[in-house]
Amino acid sequence: MFVDKAEIIVSSGKGGNGAVTFRREPYVPDGGPDGGDGGDGGDVIIAADNNLRTLMDLKYKRKYKAENGSDGMRRKKYGKKGKSLIIKVPLGTMVIDKDTGLLIKDLNAIGDFVVVAKGGKGGKGNVHFKSSTRQAPNFAESGELAQEREIILELKLISDVGLVGLPNVGKSTILSVATSARPKIANYHFTTIDPNLGIVDFVDNSFVLADIAGIIEGAHKGQGLGLTFLKHIERTKILIHVVDAAGSEGSTPLKDYRIINNELKQYDDKLEKKVKIIAANKIDLINFDDLDSDILKNYNEFIEEVKKEGKIVVPISAATNKGIKELMGIALNKLEEQKIEEQNSDTENKEIPLYDFEKYNIDSDYKNLYASVDENGTFVLEGKQLTKIFNSTNFNDISSLRYLYKYIVRAGGIKKLKKLGLKEGDTIKINDFELDYTEDSEE
Repeated sequence: MFVDKAEIIVSSGKGGNGAVTFRREPYVPDGGPDGGDGGDGGDVIIAADNNLRTLMDLKYKRKYKAENGSDGMRRKKYGKKGKSLIIKVPLGTMVIDKDTGLLIKDLNAIGDFVVVAKGGKGGKGNVHFKSSTRQAPNFAESGELAQEREIILELKLISDVGLVGLPNVGKSTILSVATSARPKIANYHFTTIDPNLGIVDFVDNSFVLADIAGIIEGAHKGQGLGLTFLKHIERTKILIHVVDAAGSEGSTPLKDYRIINNELKQYDDKLEKKVKIIAANKIDLINFDDLDSDILKNYNEFIEEVKKEGKIVVPISAATNKGIKELMGIALNKLEEQKIEEQNSDTENKEIPLYDFEKYNIDSDYKNLYASVDENGTFVLEGKQLTKIFNSTNFNDISSLRYLYKYIVRAGGIKKLKKLGLKEGDTIKINDFELDYTEDSEE
């Protein structure tokens, strides 16, 4: 099954807690602290894999979590670092932050990857909290919490050349005779529902050819799964517009040609301006000796109008393999010309709004401290760094409590609360813990 969109929830690993341990060695009766640091939590990484073609596996499993870091150990031993989780996606997948709707990274090159959830740092062991006035710290730092976020993955196929046209004009047949791909082929509309890819091989070169499912009138408005089909055309470098030259579906080639051009333009005018080669297919159904034939008249009118636009028209018969090699050769030449133009151009694509990691980073406000007053008149302090230190506090140890309070003072928490009316004897609430404020405790 071809799946080109998935939403997942990713969570990094929590950092391991620092250890609270003391040396217990023979002949060392007053051994100092020797608690080791906790290990960092694992990251969640999304990486492009050229061997994948669909997001199907991610459609049915929504939650992904990296490994937590291990806690620190005695004798200053570090906890084991959590194993990072690598989520593999097809080449051409766009990674989008669901909350902001902004693009985090477009994985459009082999080897591309992005860290979407950074593992929490491991907490420091009690050995780091020894000082001249605190010889035996009975507390350590807890590990940082994991990051969790929702990610949208959207696949837009990457191909060099795309076959576009109305349903049943012969795109799948062209793909089958030009490459080793074996798409489903039948004489009815929408045989192709999912894009098919194949490799067109020449003596010393090759390119990827994509059969994009048939577009119908109104596709840019979502008619006939149009939006699903059209987005896969965006990444193609060259378009081969396949037209039923014989009008075997009861229309005329010129009318069909204009319908597709209009749909491309309405969806994105850049698509309509892409380099296009016109493949006039099914010429084996035209009797070129019958000059009075409406089919031949319609064909000649079509050729005349398209040539006026300066487009290249290649008469082909996919059913008999006539003109296919010439068509692919012209496509290869156009690709080479485009590569040279790109190499000589210094312009950059700045139209896609990118996710700003500095601005939208999950932990950008990690050290911020927020003060407020709840409905009961209790003064409340909140903050991610505060929570981390709070979780590290040993409430049975006076030096540990003093360390917590000093952080609150240094981070400006008391000043912020005083602006809200904090006075001697008032209650300060941190998480579910309440303490009484005294002026002496600031010293």
